[in-house]
Amino acid sequence: MNRVTTVILVGPMFLTLHVGRVRSAQNDYPLKPVPFTQVRVTDQFWAPRLETNRKVTIPHAFRKCEETGRIDNFAIAGGLMKGKTRGYFFNDSDVYKVIEGAANALALSREPELEEYVDDVIAKIAAAQEDDGYLYTARTAMTPDRMPPGGKERWSNIPHGHELYCVGHLYEAAVAHYLSTGKRTLLDVAIKNADLICKVFGPDKKCDPPGHQGIEIGLMKLHRVTGDEKYLKMAKFFLDQRGRTEGHRLYGEYSQDHKLVVEQDEAVGHAVRAGYMYSGMADVVAFTGDFDYLKTLDRIWDNVVGKKLYITGGIGARGGHEGFGEEYVLPNLSAYCETCAAIANALWNHRMFLTYGDAKYIDVLERVIYNGLLSGVSMEGDKFFYPNPLESHSGASRSPWFGCACCPSNVVRFIPSIPGYAYAQPDNGLYISLFVGGSATVELDGRILRIKQETRYPWGGNVKITVEPEKPNQELTINVRIPGWARNQPVPSDLYRYIRRSDEKVTLAVNGRLIPLDMHKGFARIKRKWNAGDLIELHLPMPVRRVLAHDNVLDDEGRVALERGPIVYCAEGIDNEDGHVLNLLLPDHAELTSEYREDMLNGIVVVHGKAHVVKRSMDGKPMMMKEAVDFLAIPYYAWCHRGRGQMAVWLARKVAAAKPLPAPTIARTSRVTVSGGGAISALTDQLEPKSSDDHSNPFFHWWPRKGTLEWVQYNFAKGEEVSVAEVYWFDDTGIGECRVPKSWRILYKDGDEWKPGVNIEPYGVEKDKYNKVTFKKVKTNSLRLEVQFQDKWSAGIHEWSVR
Repeated sequence: MNRVTTVILVGPMFLTLHVGRVRSAQNDYPLKPVPFTQVRVTDQFWAPRLETNRKVTIPHAFRKCEETGRIDNFAIAGGLMKGKTRGYFFNDSDVYKVIEGAANALALSREPELEEYVDDVIAKIAAAQEDDGYLYTARTAMTPDRMPPGGKERWSNIPHGHELYCVGHLYEAAVAHYLSTGKRTLLDVAIKNADLICKVFGPDKKCDPPGHQGIEIGLMKLHRVTGDEKYLKMAKFFLDQRGRTEGHRLYGEYSQDHKLVVEQDEAVGHAVRAGYMYSGMADVVAFTGDFDYLKTLDRIWDNVVGKKLYITGGIGARGGHEGFGEEYVLPNLSAYCETCAAIANALWNHRMFLTYGDAKYIDVLERVIYNGLLSGVSMEGDKFFYPNPLESHSGASRSPWFGCACCPSNVVRFIPSIPGYAYAQPDNGLYISLFVGGSATVELDGRILRIKQETRYPWGGNVKITVEPEKPNQELTINVRIPGWARNQPVPSDLYRYIRRSDEKVTLAVNGRLIPLDMHKGFARIKRKWNAGDLIELHLPMPVRRVLAHDNVLDDEGRVALERGPIVYCAEGIDNEDGHVLNLLLPDHAELTSEYREDMLNGIVVVHGKAHVVKRSMDGKPMMMKEAVDFLAIPYYAWCHRGRGQMAVWLARKVAAAKPLPAPTIARTSRVTVSGGGAISALTDQLEPKSSDDHSNPFFHWWPRKGTLEWVQYNFAKGEEVSVAEVYWFDDTGIGECRVPKSWRILYKDGDEWKPGVNIEPYGVEKDKYNKVTFKKVKTNSLRLEVQFQDKWSAGIHEWSVR
């Protein structure tokens, strides 16, 4: 077989390598990303994170895969050891993703010990593969008491079985491993499985599309590395089958299987599934030029960026289905913003940039990687967030691992790829998309071009770019991205806007001489003949900016977010008055300054200012304190590294939007006991719900208990006279399992005996209002609210006040 040089796309990046059984891609994206293997990062922001991923996160993830039985599952399925498989039926995918991350690390630095370990894991995977290519440990090693979805038969529950999803990640890992090491061990496993898939699925065969997308991306990578058209056709077949009733029962919006993909115009359902699907569609467009696919992606991208994108770049507002909510519905406390969804969003936006060469897609990608993604992994590299909310009342903590560990394993493979987003090349030119200190080597028309960046980005906006062409007077166009945030546009839509325009100017100079900005699709074009040592100097002003959300985003009404450069900020309790931030009001006129703090959180720029405390009076009205207090904000990605506490991205700028400190009512000062349930403090936090299904504030609930008799109880410090109780029920009909109760009553403690209150009016169970009951006045040390649930349903409470 002849060996040739080819350019291969791995994840978001191309690798130029000598490989066998490959062909040069004749159709592909108009822009080719400079592979991460040709980008050397030496800055103070990304370089430490890349090293942490290599030294900490990859070994940690492999160790967790061992501890949780994920790797043993392959050994059991392959007959190499006895036992029963453990964990979720889709756990194979985590091992594949960690291998992909390890392969990316090996492509940068050959580490014999890591390579030997990966080889051993691959041997177990190969052993688990059945003779015809089938690979799914949950079914191969099933036992009568441990069956995968659908039972014994292959492909019997494709909507939930994840057979296709898992092998999609196998294909990605196999290509990455092959290109980084030259070994075919995992690639041969992947090809054998993909050939089986192509035999089983297709026109006049099995027609079910994957329940969880992802295989489409993997198939496209196999197509690139092998040149086999059947993998491209299979990817497109799976995409075209969505929304078709012939041959399968539709899975619905959750899996984007409610319409033909070319008829979809709104992002719905599970956010990770959607992001992977859009990325796969973009890959198919690159090779087929399918105009209908491209127009669909345009429509859906406009919908996401215009109506469903969080300021952090996160996507997925609803936790119930881990996915998109209604347009403009972007709650902060209950924001799901799964880490995997952030990665999927980045993958999709990079592909859109490679298609169109428009900086608006990099604007979104940059917002994701500096904010919504980076918050998902600790600075130490061994703890992770699954969801990434934009508000917390009592704090949170990252976890070392999860039963469903898709997010940690996704972080492992994605972080090493980030340098591959910095540069891209058309036929004769270069795009500088991200500002990362270090160097890159690019081949243009057979000539080598070296680029060196010097910058403190994202903390500083000065970027020096040294150009080193192989030969003098090399003519080419260098396109330097001018970020949207530097052009008074936080995102490429009207979903967010700055409260005031900045008049500070972006400047660009070549060899010390200022040049006008020749803008095209968000890039400043510099076309000239380049010589060694030519210097581009970019200045991006970085004032602290106040951001407002679209008026239709009710959760952010009366609130403001802070940005500086690409960084979104949050306030954390540990840095602010008495550990509270949700009750702070930041006036529009308050001066905000920034300061680099090397001693904080591995070095960050903080934002200083003055804010006002808002408290609730005894008559229930919110009051702003006249005296201002010191205020400090930190980058959102850095929150939750110093213990639990309050956090908020969106801060009140109007009294009505603040969450006041509660008044010292008899309910608030009581000791609360319950029959079970969580979020006890929500009962007395005095935060007014907008409706019974309001998720913007904490609520108390008894879920998963259903159909039972439960209670909550206020224990007063001394005897109190009470005669009125008001209850605002929590009810999440449509998305959860809490309903207003069947009935309830008030009991008071008389000595050691509980007695029912003599109610003057009925006990109400209406939604979206306070249900007030007046009873004969009693003096007691304890008051109990007893609740009888509806059959098969649970219940919850927003507020219970007494007087």
